[in-house]
Amino acid sequence: MITSLAGGRVLAEKHGATPPRVVALHGWGRDGGDFATILSGLDAVSIHLPGFGPAPAPETVWGTEDYADLVAEAIAAFAPVVIVAHSFGGRVAARLALRRPELVRGLVLTGVPLVRLAPASQPPLGFRLARWANRRGLLSDARMDALRDQRGSADYRAAQGVMRGIMVRAVNETYDDELAALAASTFPLRFVWGADDTAAPTEAGRIAAERAGAPFRVIPGAGHLLSGDLELAVREELLAMIAETEEPA
Repeated sequence: MITSLAGGRVLAEKHGATPPRVVALHGWGRDGGDFATILSGLDAVSIHLPGFGPAPAPETVWGTEDYADLVAEAIAAFAPVVIVAHSFGGRVAARLALRRPELVRGLVLTGVPLVRLAPASQPPLGFRLARWANRRGLLSDARMDALRDQRGSADYRAAQGVMRGIMVRAVNETYDDELAALAASTFPLRFVWGADDTAAPTEAGRIAAERAGAPFRVIPGAGHLLSGDLELAVREELLAMIAETEEPA
């Protein structure tokens, strides 16, 4: 069932009773429906981040800090909550933990690209020359877009309009301050990863968990998406997190 938060500015899938104890944030190209199994039987909301599922895209190119501020507005009335987040949603959760730690009771992250294993490589000379020509009006925008599509990932090619700009901005963000804040936080953290995750490599996840001072659980045979054994493991870690942060009666 879809519900609205933040005065109608945020759409979410509602699970169980109100107020929610858990908030879920989905990955890029996904939506709040990804967490149906993980949140089954819990009092929770799974937010449709703007630009995904039924939620309209932002009017301008947002960074993950903008998403975090909107999530903070959406959950402030019933926070602190346990947050479970996947991929892009985990970037948003990390920003939220730095900017509004009082809203977070605990954090379960999976497949979140917070660390780069190697510096970004420089584009080939031909692409850089094309970009130079485009900026000076010597190469059409349509041709430049076609060249970008050739180099871009499947997610980049699928993104349209403002969402393409949001993706480029998110990919180029860094999270050093957020990992330091997680390491210094008073709420518990858990990292869960698919051993075969190529979108957010497992070794990068391990480094992020070490820097955040959090346990790191690897699920053999699992990839990036929330399905199969990874989905079940995330639910197990979430239930353990809820028990760990349960307020005494």
